[in-house]
Amino acid sequence: MAAEASHLPEFGREFLGADQTFTRIGQGEYGGKAAGLDLVREKVLARISPDEFPDFEIVVPTLTVLTTELFDSFMKRNGIDPSALGDDPDDRIALAFQKAELPAEFVGDLRSLIASVHTPLAVRSSSLLEDALSHPFAGVYETKMIPNNRPGTDARFHGLIQAVKFVYASTFFKSARSYIGSVGQDIGSEKMAVIIQEVVGTRSGDRFYPTISGVARSYNYYPTGRAQPADGVVNLALGLGRQIVDGGLSWTYCPKFPKAPPPYAGVGDLMKNSQTEFWAVNMGHPPPPDPTRETEYLSKADLKAAEYDGRLDKLVSTYDGRSDRMRPGIQGEGPRVLDFAPILSYDALQLNDLIVRLLDLTKEALDEDTEIEFAVEMDPLGRSKPRFGFLQARPMMVSRERTTVTEEELSDSRAVVASSHVLGNGTREDIADIVYLRPEAFEAKHTPAIAAELEKINRALVGEGRPYVLIGFGRWGSSDPWLGVPVDWGQISGVGAIVETTLPQMTPDLSQGSHFFHNMIGFGVFYLSVRHTDSHAIRWDWMNELPAVTESELVRHVRLPGPLCIRVDGKAGRGVIRHA
Repeated sequence: MAAEASHLPEFGREFLGADQTFTRIGQGEYGGKAAGLDLVREKVLARISPDEFPDFEIVVPTLTVLTTELFDSFMKRNGIDPSALGDDPDDRIALAFQKAELPAEFVGDLRSLIASVHTPLAVRSSSLLEDALSHPFAGVYETKMIPNNRPGTDARFHGLIQAVKFVYASTFFKSARSYIGSVGQDIGSEKMAVIIQEVVGTRSGDRFYPTISGVARSYNYYPTGRAQPADGVVNLALGLGRQIVDGGLSWTYCPKFPKAPPPYAGVGDLMKNSQTEFWAVNMGHPPPPDPTRETEYLSKADLKAAEYDGRLDKLVSTYDGRSDRMRPGIQGEGPRVLDFAPILSYDALQLNDLIVRLLDLTKEALDEDTEIEFAVEMDPLGRSKPRFGFLQARPMMVSRERTTVTEEELSDSRAVVASSHVLGNGTREDIADIVYLRPEAFEAKHTPAIAAELEKINRALVGEGRPYVLIGFGRWGSSDPWLGVPVDWGQISGVGAIVETTLPQMTPDLSQGSHFFHNMIGFGVFYLSVRHTDSHAIRWDWMNELPAVTESELVRHVRLPGPLCIRVDGKAGRGVIRHA
């Protein structure tokens, strides 16, 4: 979707409150993310009449794009050669970029922008490769949210400049280099535009955050109950959307059946799998400077803090121990559960209807199944109507290939893995390597170490041109190590099929809203989910008998004499990995 930005109005040295809310600084291109928002503004929001959703203000939050001209000039004037960065660690690259100077001719515009703005800003990547349909780059580059509330213009300007340089540097971080190489692209051809955008939200004490963040998809790979794949799926969370896109706990539902009960065994299971903390921009005392960390200015808080802020009334149900039931809203002293029941089941806000409408319009505009990200601010005091900020739109990769897997195939004696919850369609017979986590040794505290081991194995297999099956516990790619292994995509870039399974102590719900999940879809990686309670078990015993290529206390890599047969039937939701 990347294109020339010349049709956008030039930044007029006024940001919030200006007539133009979508502007540019510089010439050149504006990257995939900005192009997607430009399309949303012109072909989606323009088609919603003011009286269609009168309870909402619906906007693309005010933004200015620093075009690729600035990036090119920055790289050239500071003598930064992408090929010379080699295997430098991320912190060294980030520090080198912080020491470099932005082109002087653009500094005036940036200082003017920051001079009159005292609320948080999101500094986001918008590269030429990012969000391309053929090579999805969701979450590969960094975003820096800055509180921007220091009293002096110099201090706020310094924070903005640091954030822009951090996003530039992330173009060459290890995960990005690995990712770009895995899709056959040259790191030297990548160019970075940067979006500077207002953060949707309200300040409560030392926290600034939206009441609701969400990711919605027009296609659902894991429908439950009466839902069909084309009915879509939505993830909602309290606070900043990082909770969802980094694979944290969130509320998942089908927009066609928003009142349908969740697929949990009971109230205890529901409470265990519900969000209990949220992300916010830290507006309090500045933390120790760390311009190389994405979460430098972010903080986490629990639901008690959000209740104190007056944010939970329309988002939670309260557990009543006497009746063993959930009651909508804040009622009594029982535990609060973020199930969004007042909105979804009792129509306290017309949010679901708006989401459905935006999904339909965006899908039509892109001519593809689509994923959107958004944030909703609801004034705790009810002084203004809710503000819906449309933050991103990207196409989804939905395979139309047809492969049929029968129930009988799941019971085949040669099945190493059999699943009734899968992603993708098709057959592969070119994989003879399996990398799996040892179930007897797995503990959540070991997941960061596991990620480091997998990166080494992946590097070796990619170098040999050998795709592999990866089997592990919890959510792959979660930023929360207690929900799964926190790998980034570059650490497992050679994978051909992923298996996600559970243990009694590791049973998170499937995450469809994460950036990791989006990239998995885009690369056509087969995905099979097997719960430890399912009738079809993973053949750990069979794998343990195979000779190891490499092994440790936590991870084992085995190689078969001949290829596996992997068959995935996304329409029926069945998949099998079978040895010869």
